[in-house]
Amino acid sequence: MEVLRVFNNNVVLARAADKGEVILTGRGLGFQAKPGQQVDEAKVVRVFVPEDGRNADNFGALVAAIPPEHLALADQALDIARGGLRGPLNSTTVVALADHLSFAIKRLRQGLNIEYPLRAEVAHLYPDELRMAQQIVDFANARLEESLPRDEAVAVALHLVNAGFASGDLSYTYQMTGVFAQLFEVLEQAYGRSFDRETVNAARFITHLRYFFVRAHTGRQLAEGATGLGSAIREAYPEAFGTALKLQAVLELRLGQPLTDDEVTYLTLHVARMADDLRLLDRTEQTGAEATPQA
Repeated sequence: MEVLRVFNNNVVLARAADKGEVILTGRGLGFQAKPGQQVDEAKVVRVFVPEDGRNADNFGALVAAIPPEHLALADQALDIARGGLRGPLNSTTVVALADHLSFAIKRLRQGLNIEYPLRAEVAHLYPDELRMAQQIVDFANARLEESLPRDEAVAVALHLVNAGFASGDLSYTYQMTGVFAQLFEVLEQAYGRSFDRETVNAARFITHLRYFFVRAHTGRQLAEGATGLGSAIREAYPEAFGTALKLQAVLELRLGQPLTDDEVTYLTLHVARMADDLRLLDRTEQTGAEATPQA
């Protein structure tokens, strides 16, 4: 590997034959190194590959600004999450988490506390990621002199959610989470009832939305041309279709792009399934009330 730029004594930008431009870290790796020289690979501890179209120089500068011990802490902590997520955790996620943990540690030492108002939404929408995030915070706290607040797990969970999406920008995940909460508000207004977000059908709906965001962000919405199926579903579930149109209006407004007919069809199916859950719950409660003897 050839040195392209030295950021500091421990971080360099290099060109690897198989990966292109990469960020390398290691104690003393950049000491007296010059562009054009060969990297002392015996000193390399971590290799970060700029993804999502990130500028390698900017990414390298970010890595260089994070204390090496915080990079190591994030990398080790993420071993907890690697086996439980849908895809591999890339360099962007490791560096983003290290940057977050480093800033959180700095805030802790300065006595600054940040409240995360999205805890309820994250707990409902991303329970697996929140559970892993709490494990990551616990792992970090076991190695820090002072413990980070438990609410830091909310922000860490969003980084884990973000790892599964095409965008490396965490603001996109924040936007997605806010839209999810708004969609459930529309559902609850339409049916005059709260929805249990832990049911199987609610989980399916949330998973569908998460992948819809990926499709919308990459310009790959469902467009199979299944007009016959769409018409049949709309006729079979007119109430759910009406609600799906309301969800469509919110999504188009928030994302700034129209939804395809196929996307609306699948929204209708998911709404119909969750509405069936409500009706089943009503029947169960009614049967239970009828079976209860009157005083």
